[in-house]
Amino acid sequence: MTSVVLALYDGAMLYETAAACEVFGVDRELTDTWYDFRVCGPDTTGDRREGRLGSWLRIDTPHGYDALAEADTVIVSSWDDVDAEPPADLVAAVRAAHDRGARIVSLCTGAFVLAAAGVLDGRRATTHWAHTDALAARYPRVEVDPDVLYIEDGNVLTSAGKAAGMDLCLHLVDADHGAAVANELARRLLVPARRAGAQAQFVAAPTAVESGYAFSDLLDWASGRLDEPLTVPDLARRANMSTRNLTRRFTATTGTTPLRWLHTQRIHRAQELLETTDDTVELIATRTGMGTAATLRRHFHNALGVPPDVYRRTFRGHRGATPKAA
Repeated sequence: MTSVVLALYDGAMLYETAAACEVFGVDRELTDTWYDFRVCGPDTTGDRREGRLGSWLRIDTPHGYDALAEADTVIVSSWDDVDAEPPADLVAAVRAAHDRGARIVSLCTGAFVLAAAGVLDGRRATTHWAHTDALAARYPRVEVDPDVLYIEDGNVLTSAGKAAGMDLCLHLVDADHGAAVANELARRLLVPARRAGAQAQFVAAPTAVESGYAFSDLLDWASGRLDEPLTVPDLARRANMSTRNLTRRFTATTGTTPLRWLHTQRIHRAQELLETTDDTVELIATRTGMGTAATLRRHFHNALGVPPDVYRRTFRGHRGATPKAA
């Protein structure tokens, strides 16, 4: 069982804290094993540890920052005052956990804590788009990318703001338990399917008709037909648009192109089938609209860095968590 510790401190923000607690702290029996999850905070009075969320809510926890010493994964929540120096005891605990080899994760402006600990030196990282310039100016050894939802650089992961924190949490579940479990968790939480980390975190504001879930019907329709050789013109016809108009509006609304979205969904579906079925690669290629096993192998390797057969063996041999039927 993987241990996850969420580190809070005065000024931690509610949304990102709640997202991490919902994802890692609630066992929805999606696998045989879930996370050993703890929340820790700074010492205040005696054995009492307390974190302040926003300006209106305080939570107590029996765990102090010493809990980071044995965690497999350390998550630092966002905070509301990036102009201040992060708490020295938290910075020291994060640095020690990183030196020990723990996976270190920041949500939104929690990246400033990681940077202060030196964890981000020489690495790519991101944070909320409104604070990327400040992060880059204060910590010039960090390669700040303002145009992505989240970044995984080795065993250090950082996310942009708010909803991107949920994306990163689901990405971690995918890494630990597989795509099928992560997708089912997203369905249980009633949040959109996982977005790729490289997707833009800030795109031009769409018009009213394009906002929200303007393309939800189209995406649901396409998701149910990934075994068919769908093309962008097929999507355009379904949406009663020209191909050019669909591409422009789709990109403005979702931050990715229709073709890239289709490709990502096919890869995700292939991951699920490799994890949950004994289908051959040839059959999975057919069921995901890839056509041939050679095409699937090429695209799968380009996307994930390993061929489908290796992915299946790795998932079934080392994660030790069998997905349960929904």
